[in-house]
Amino acid sequence: MNLSIYFKKFFNHNQSSGILLILCVFLALCIANSSLALSFQQLLDREIGTSLFHLQYPISIWINDGLMAIFFLLVGLEIKREIVEGELSSFKNASLPIFAAIGGMIVPALIYVAFNYGTHYSSGWGIPMATDIAFSLAIISLLGKRIPNSIKIFLAALAIVDDLGAILVIAIFYTEQIHWTYLSLSAGVGILLFLLNYFKVTKIVLYLIPGLFLWYFLHHSGIHATIAGVVLAFSIPTNVSTTEISPLEKLEHQLHLPVSFFIMPIFALSNTNITFENGMVDGLFSNLGFGIIFGLIIGKLVGINLFSMIAIKLKISTLPKGSSWLQMIGVGLLAGIGFTMSIFIALLSFKSEIEIQNEAKFAILIASFFAAFLGYTILNLSSKKKKVELTEL
Repeated sequence: MNLSIYFKKFFNHNQSSGILLILCVFLALCIANSSLALSFQQLLDREIGTSLFHLQYPISIWINDGLMAIFFLLVGLEIKREIVEGELSSFKNASLPIFAAIGGMIVPALIYVAFNYGTHYSSGWGIPMATDIAFSLAIISLLGKRIPNSIKIFLAALAIVDDLGAILVIAIFYTEQIHWTYLSLSAGVGILLFLLNYFKVTKIVLYLIPGLFLWYFLHHSGIHATIAGVVLAFSIPTNVSTTEISPLEKLEHQLHLPVSFFIMPIFALSNTNITFENGMVDGLFSNLGFGIIFGLIIGKLVGINLFSMIAIKLKISTLPKGSSWLQMIGVGLLAGIGFTMSIFIALLSFKSEIEIQNEAKFAILIASFFAAFLGYTILNLSSKKKKVELTEL
């Protein structure tokens, strides 16, 4: 079945917003290493909201937990649509991103442990497991029509499964306390959302209001609140009709521009706010640096492709339509863009150890840069290779 026009619009928007995102990364790095660094950090640390319902947080938290939940909602809507009627509608296609994501979490963690077992850095094993979905999708969108849309969908699905896995790892191993009352309320709201879907309720507002409560309860439970966006997305009804626009399609259409040209750039500005300090470069050549860099670049590449190959050899899954193993290698590298989620896990792993946190941040930044560059280069080369083959035919 052909790719939905909505997913095409998503990546068409992201092609130009991807450039904007990269510009925001460089702008944030320039600010963080200039005389404006302190003022910008104070802005991100400024608390806004109301203490009445325990909703007074720094601007950075509102961006990472609030605005990014909307980003996850949009990507979740697209993935659900592809599961219902698009590239992921068959089990063999839909299962591959799951196997790939599992491999992309296990192998990087093992590589990190191999470098850091028994050392002071051992608690950071979760750092290279994460994929930064916003940046990885932004980079692949720059390739436009040069690669199959099925590869873009595969990366989006893989990144969502990967991020959900990272959120579970954070909840189980890195969260000091789970508030079970709030988690139970979250489960109740989730059930309500799917009941609305079951009874074919089509008014979007009747999903969005419970969705806000779901975000609130998850945020207070101790689990990363962006998962609320994915749960809400999968509860909103869609259809296989080409003539009737579903509630899912309406909401997806409304979210494209604000997500692409406001939420993602703001996200990049606030999360690339890394000040370069003495000792950061030395940290690249420590066990910590090797574990992070080799975990994100080699671990993701090997884990994703090894587990994908096993699933395909066992005839459980199939390669994305029109794709090649060279393109899968490119995707495996792009998934090594750990960035914000990896930095978040690093902060949890080394609480109050600022020097180690800074070394980890720099290693993540370097690894993510090389993963993005190598992944983009290989995917670009794969498109040129395919053009040559078609010309020879």
